[in-house]
Amino acid sequence: MLKPEIDSLVPHVPFDRRTFIKAALGSGFAAAVLPVSAQTIHTDSEGLEAGEIAFQSNGTLIPAYRAQPKGKTHLPVIIVIHEIFGVHEHIADVCRRFAKLGYLAIAPDLFEREGDASVYPTVQQIDQNIVSKIADAQVLGDIDAALVWAGQHGGDLKRVGINGFCWGGRYAWLYAEHNPRVKAAVSWYGRVAGAHTENTPQNPLDLAGNLQVPVLGLYGLQDKSIPQDTLEQMKAAIAQGPQGGRGSQFVVYDDAGHAFFADYRPSYRKADAEDGWKRAIAWFKEHGVG
Repeated sequence: MLKPEIDSLVPHVPFDRRTFIKAALGSGFAAAVLPVSAQTIHTDSEGLEAGEIAFQSNGTLIPAYRAQPKGKTHLPVIIVIHEIFGVHEHIADVCRRFAKLGYLAIAPDLFEREGDASVYPTVQQIDQNIVSKIADAQVLGDIDAALVWAGQHGGDLKRVGINGFCWGGRYAWLYAEHNPRVKAAVSWYGRVAGAHTENTPQNPLDLAGNLQVPVLGLYGLQDKSIPQDTLEQMKAAIAQGPQGGRGSQFVVYDDAGHAFFADYRPSYRKADAEDGWKRAIAWFKEHGVG
């Protein structure tokens, strides 16, 4: 039986067998990151409405994890764009962290059409079986639909922020370029350059000259997957663009590598993660998302 909340929203939409058998969104960790670190942060849901919801996007029912303060409306909205590991426990926890600060935070499962990233034991398998099949246009459309849902369930769409990690960090840039109604975005170690394919025809660097939304980019100097020269190119391109985008900033942590915010992984760097989180929250508030 469907959860009452989802059932009431989409009473006539058939679910396939995979939807019935897969674990609740945001519960447990992806197989590729096990075992998780003892320092993993857990944020409780006291005072929150938190759990799985669903919304329609281009004919597909997209599940999402959302957290928001109980009984409150007109809430600022944060779209949390997940890593390559999908909407697992870490992403759900980040949503609860935002909700504790008064936000409606929603993390759509942007892999829903392609499969369950949590079952694959390696990053390479996730990339091959899921990520390589996803088109940028599909992701941006699903985020658009997530915002519609948020606006119908207590969110204030005049105060919207985007927060993305790793794979999702790239989409934080792309969505800021896609939807100038967003007030601000934060990209945690999201690639700005890369191959051009049918699914990924343009990268953030290609679109930087049109950026109208201020983005805070949080990166690690030791991150071998994101060359520093691509960040310098991004800065230069943004500087030639519209005024709104020119407010973007980059923070590069000298000793951090990739995924330094991921407290459940060995890559976690506590001091840099905490500093980045403070900067992210201040960034959203500074730009009217709070």
